[in-house]
Amino acid sequence: MSSRPHNFNAGPAVLPFEVMEEVRDALLDTNGSGLSVMEWSHRSGDYDAVRKEVESSFFRLLGLGADHGFKLLLLQGGASLQFAMVPMNLATVDRPGSYVVTGSWSKKALGEANRLGCGHEAWTGAGTNFAKLPAHGDWEERDGASYVHITTNNTISGTQWRGLPQTQAPLVCDMSSDILSGPIDMDRIGIAYAGAQKNLGPAGVTVVLIREDLVGAAPDGTPAILDYQTHVKADALYNTPNTYGVYLMGRVLAWIERLGGLEGIRRRNEDKADALYGEIDGSDFYRGTADPESRSMMNVCFRLPTEDLEKQFIGEAKDASMIGLKGHRSVGGCRASIYNALPPESVQALVSFMQEFERANG
Repeated sequence: MSSRPHNFNAGPAVLPFEVMEEVRDALLDTNGSGLSVMEWSHRSGDYDAVRKEVESSFFRLLGLGADHGFKLLLLQGGASLQFAMVPMNLATVDRPGSYVVTGSWSKKALGEANRLGCGHEAWTGAGTNFAKLPAHGDWEERDGASYVHITTNNTISGTQWRGLPQTQAPLVCDMSSDILSGPIDMDRIGIAYAGAQKNLGPAGVTVVLIREDLVGAAPDGTPAILDYQTHVKADALYNTPNTYGVYLMGRVLAWIERLGGLEGIRRRNEDKADALYGEIDGSDFYRGTADPESRSMMNVCFRLPTEDLEKQFIGEAKDASMIGLKGHRSVGGCRASIYNALPPESVQALVSFMQEFERANG
């Protein structure tokens, strides 16, 4: 592991090294079947056992008992497809979805609802360049809204909700970049969806947790593959799933359980974030871009005194085996994505590098 680069990529992102070793050894013969999971039929007993294990692990990590009232769907298309599926299934022109726009991804989600004529902008942080999140209740939840949509973590601007808001309409959460990074108040959620490629596994699997009473609301004429009810009835086997991605997700979930579940992973993530923000706050050379009350534990965004120094920083960091530190192309600067699987040692290495770079260039 010591020869591997420190991977700060925003996604697809770092995976737990011990999980990578485990699945490497199982690649040719998975679970004693004599075949790779990539060769299994998605309707075989072998894959069914893997899928059920993933479902059990997910609900166990979330602290949901037998009568929890949620369905877990393992779909494809990423969060981008969910931007369209959510309003297609839940919203109408008369009962639009209310969107709290806290960054590029929630803006795109609202754009899909607007294409269907059923979107409502409840709040936007565009005036502050999305550096700050609203306080609970600062937005306008439209009367009769079919749902309220938030993006719980914003990878580009480096902000994160620290608690889920209380809403009158069902709360829909895009949790693509912070799902299972800590405990989740499932009592407040109607739908939570997330691409797997940041905290759950490789790209190609999309998790959708949907409350059972929200299934079956799609209007007549909705394409079958875009209707949640289709996937619930087919037990998420309506089309061929990403069997390898689901298998690997199961190994990542088991790894999170070994670390102490969502409380354990929360402490791990807080320690990493505190170390990195502590270095930024204690320096006049580095400057965090997100409001301190809205800062993300997943994506730490910061600037240096000049763009030339930022380019130098990113280049020298890469030479020191630290990759993925360039900020999103739309905002520039630097960004360290410190998802669940990033080892604390990688953050320690980055902090030491930042100290040396400031001494040499400050």
